[in-house]
Amino acid sequence: MKIREELEKRETLFHPKAARSVNSQRDRREKKSPARTEFQRDRDRILHCKSFRRLKHKTQVFISPGGDHFRTRLTHTLEVSQIARTIAKALNLNEDLTEAIALGHDLGHTPFGHTGESAIDELLTGGFRHYEQSLRVVEKLEYDGKGLNLTREVRDGILKHSKGLGPIFPENKEEIPVTLEGQIVRISDIVAYVNHDLDDAVRAKLITEKDIPKSTQKLLGGTFAKRIDTIVLDVISSTLQDDLESISISGKIYSEITKLRDFLYERVYWVKESEEEKQKIKNILFTIYSFVKKNPGEFIYPFPEADPVERRIIDFIAGMTDRYSLDLFKSITLPDYIY
Repeated sequence: MKIREELEKRETLFHPKAARSVNSQRDRREKKSPARTEFQRDRDRILHCKSFRRLKHKTQVFISPGGDHFRTRLTHTLEVSQIARTIAKALNLNEDLTEAIALGHDLGHTPFGHTGESAIDELLTGGFRHYEQSLRVVEKLEYDGKGLNLTREVRDGILKHSKGLGPIFPENKEEIPVTLEGQIVRISDIVAYVNHDLDDAVRAKLITEKDIPKSTQKLLGGTFAKRIDTIVLDVISSTLQDDLESISISGKIYSEITKLRDFLYERVYWVKESEEEKQKIKNILFTIYSFVKKNPGEFIYPFPEADPVERRIIDFIAGMTDRYSLDLFKSITLPDYIY
């Protein structure tokens, strides 16, 4: 069978600056697949791992929403993947690498979204960052501590996808993915969440369509689909104009995206839960941490062996879904005859 060789040959037709799977490296050498390239194998490993399946029960923005149409971490991941693949295909870059990074970028997210991440950040010495946890998941936690042994290009893209309130394209080059495909995922992440979080905020009646900045509606579009289309086309056009020196975006669209992100932080992210509700989530996760620390053998992984128990407890908590953490909290705090 020479299927893989044929697929690798097709990659020679990509743009000269595209990543090619034949040049990829893993920390542990493996026998080549007869039918898949190395980036395809990475994509499949991520898709089939336990951490990926748990994303369907992890909060994106709204915790335990009443409707079926609110996004979860899983649907967010799929939307990022589709946007990123569209851009990669249009630029004649490596779509398989792009998809692998997109599918793996949020594997380290905690239960209860960013509220949960803030709570765990207080528990972990040195702080907790979900993008670092995503890398830790694929390197040290999956496959019973063996890790997924992903290629370096995929791991680099996972680690460097996150922006927070920082710039989409930071001045520090070390924060930018080394591949154009990784850069695509970095920008596709914010394209996805500013649009679908806006959509969910309207659905949740936190805001109305009239509250959306007029400049956003005028420049990007009046609908969810139109806004994504406008940004994606701008990224493709701007990048082609720069001859793929890096993944680019025009100044006016960049400014509007950051303005929309600021609007979401002010009107949605920072107000969707009261301080009382945030304290409840913190109490849930702190209670679980204290309980597991007293009974580590019942819950935490025996790996990585070199890491202290406290670090492995964080791995356990960060990997939980919203509903599992609530069930565990109830079993800890409620008498057996009630629970």
